[in-house]
Amino acid sequence: MSAPPAYTPEVPPAGLRVPCTSGTPIDSTVTGPPPFADLDGSPVFVASALLGGGRSVHPCKFARGHAMYSYGGSEKQHQGRFDILPVTAAMEWVSAADGKIPKGRRPVEGGFEESGQHLFHALTNIDGVWVPGKTAEHLRGANFGFGGGETVRKTGYSILCWR
Repeated sequence: MSAPPAYTPEVPPAGLRVPCTSGTPIDSTVTGPPPFADLDGSPVFVASALLGGGRSVHPCKFARGHAMYSYGGSEKQHQGRFDILPVTAAMEWVSAADGKIPKGRRPVEGGFEESGQHLFHALTNIDGVWVPGKTAEHLRGANFGFGGGETVRKTGYSILCWR
């Protein structure tokens, strides 16, 4: 008689996250290697920031020791709880435009607005650097915090989807 199959927990729609707090070092043995690097070569992770006591969660980046998100035309430094998303082989970046989910694809959930509208992880290249950000249909594109400002793209970005 063969052994029963090993239990494999189902991965949630948002992926398996690593909870972190501002000011606490990142443990790369848990997060895996950073998927991107900043201009100076420092690691950049895909993350989600819990805002307003968890009333909203915004996809963001973790770079240079801080969770950074775009909001209201600027790049803001988050204080408090955020989650790093290890980007795995079960995920891929898919070209997108106008905040729409590519046909036949299932995006990795990145967060939500206070109103409940879903937000997803986005990626673009700014000045030779891969920058994680957020996208959603109600945004009509994707928003990226970079250099203290907010870059908005209608095209020229990708959304993180499940394979």
